[in-house]
Order: sequence, then C-alpha cells, then structure tokens
Amino acid sequence: MQTLTQLDPLRNAIAALRSRGPVALVPTMGALHEGHLTLVREARRHAASVAVSIFVNPRQFGPNEDLARYPRQLAADSALLEREGVELLWAPTVEAMYPDGYATSISVSGVSDGLCGAARPGHFDGVATVVCKLFNQVAPDMAFFGEKDWQQLAVIRRMARDLDLQAPRVSAIHGVATVREADGLALSSRNAFLDPAQRAQAACLPRAMRVAIAAVRQGSSHQAALRALTEQLLHGGFAAVDYAEIRDADSLVPLEAGEAGTPRLFVAARIGTTRLIDNMPLAED
Repeated sequence: MQTLTQLDPLRNAIAALRSRGPVALVPTMGALHEGHLTLVREARRHAASVAVSIFVNPRQFGPNEDLARYPRQLAADSALLEREGVELLWAPTVEAMYPDGYATSISVSGVSDGLCGAARPGHFDGVATVVCKLFNQVAPDMAFFGEKDWQQLAVIRRMARDLDLQAPRVSAIHGVATVREADGLALSSRNAFLDPAQRAQAACLPRAMRVAIAAVRQGSSHQAALRALTEQLLHGGFAAVDYAEIRDADSLVPLEAGEAGTPRLFVAARIGTTRLIDNMPLAED
C-alpha cells in the first residue's frame, strides 16, 4: 500500500491505478473501526483498486467541539488498511489540504438545514468543502460513505449533483448500511470517548429508537413517540437530546404521521461529553 501526503504524487499514483480499472474512494477521518472496514470491503466489490483518505478536517469542527481530542492513530489505521488490501492511503497534512491563503467554502442549503446542521453551525460547509476537494484530488470512479451519517451523505450527494461532478457522478456515491455492535449501538470513532459505564448506557439509544419506531407503526403520533424516546434517553443516562425527529429520507424535510414520503428517525444525544448520532427507517427492513 502506498501512503501519500502530497498532491502531485497522489495524482501520479491514481493514474497508475486507473490503468488497471475503476478506482473507489473511501473518505475517512481515521480512528478506523469495523464500520470503515465494511466500506472498504464494499468498495472492493465494485472497483479494481481502493483508495482510502484519512484527514481530520478542522473546517467541520466548531470552536467548542472535539477537534483536539479526536483520535488520531495513523500507524494503526494504516496497518488495518494494509490487511484489507487497500492500494493507496491518502493522508494529506492540513497545509496540503488548505494551503496558505485558502479562501473557498462550499455551502449546501436545504438538506444541511436542521438536525446536525442546526446543532453544529458550519459543520456541513466544512464537510462539503473537504469532500469536494477529495473528489477533485483523487477523481474516483465511485465513493463509499456510511449511512450512519445520513445527513452528511445527503449533503454530499446534493453537492455532487448541483456542481455536476463527474468523478464521481452522483449515481456512483454509495451509502452503506450502518454497522452496529451486538447491543445495537452504531459503530463510531467517538464511542472510544465513552467510559465503561457510559458505554453500557449508550445502548439505550438504539433501543429507544426501536421502541419509538414500533409505536409509530402501531398508530402513535410522531410527537408522542418522540417525547417518549426523549424521556427514555434522559432516564437511561443521557445528559441531553439535541434532536429527535422524523424526516423524509430523501429531502430531509420534517414529516408528520400520514404525510407522503419515506420516513426516517434521526436522533442526536449526549452522554457525558460525547455526542452520539443515529438514524433508522420507519418502514420494515
């Protein structure tokens, strides 16, 4: 596996890989876990070569967020990717990604409004900007993202569609189902911040979501199900619930019971100093 940190060598390496067939990109911020490796394996099913990027993007962290303590473990991550047969690791420095004088930002309205967009102002501008840059740098034939970050995936797809990106086309931006622990908690690099007691309490999140979904299926109003979900989380050890909403899976507009659309439950909640997010469809899998 090649590990590159500068743009010109990256482009030469990608050109060599493309001569062998399609190239897939899996963008990450590192601290890799089984969820990321699932993306790599899915990419391998579709492409001749897989490139993974690791870049902790400062532009998607707010001033009071966890940029400084976000886990960075490049050597361990590299070893995992090597075992998965990844051909190329793109690990640019902040200076390589945002050179002196950098002045451009991408903002995607609509799908970035509400949910994490409201709770983390400017976050999705940082996401859209860095992903567009990664797409331009690697020029992949396809890219793979986890559905745990559903709103992020919607923002990236809208950005690619609106900017007429060709590498990859929006149709080649793939979402991969959330990978979960045995107790249902969605895998996340931020789970490492939980102490053992918090980790046990965190399993309340997927349980409460499933209870709320079952209530809606049985005829409960959205408002009643979401109130009960919030109470269950607060009683279960969570310090706060940033949001608990049912929105259309495609447009991300809020949905009331009976409205047309594909309803999906979105939740963000805090346990200790750690913020966890999750989402699930209301329809039967």
